[in-house]
Amino acid sequence: MPGTRKLGRTTDSRKAMMRAMVTYLLENGKIETTVTRAKDVRSMAEKMITLGKSGDLHTKRQVYSYITKEDVAKKLFDEISPKYADRNGGYTRIVKIGVRRGDAAEMAILELV
Repeated sequence: MPGTRKLGRTTDSRKAMMRAMVTYLLENGKIETTVTRAKDVRSMAEKMITLGKSGDLHTKRQVYSYITKEDVAKKLFDEISPKYADRNGGYTRIVKIGVRRGDAAEMAILELV
């Protein structure tokens, strides 16, 4: 799994959070989160899109095992990956939006390009 940030969580909790955030990003096109989480989610989301571009059985099984909603995985293969067929990476963009009021954590919007 790409990324080495622990994000103050146990391994299982961190993996579950990353799966949920990647699924939500692919479902809605953008998410608002902290900058460090956005950097981790970006690496995994780009890996999922790259896997979706090949579309053979093995990669489909890999994607279906990671993404938590079946309809989002189907959307990845049918809509998202073909859109980036001629692009070699760089499918997402991180835009910093300032600090969060409660704890002054730097926030960002992670969106598909």
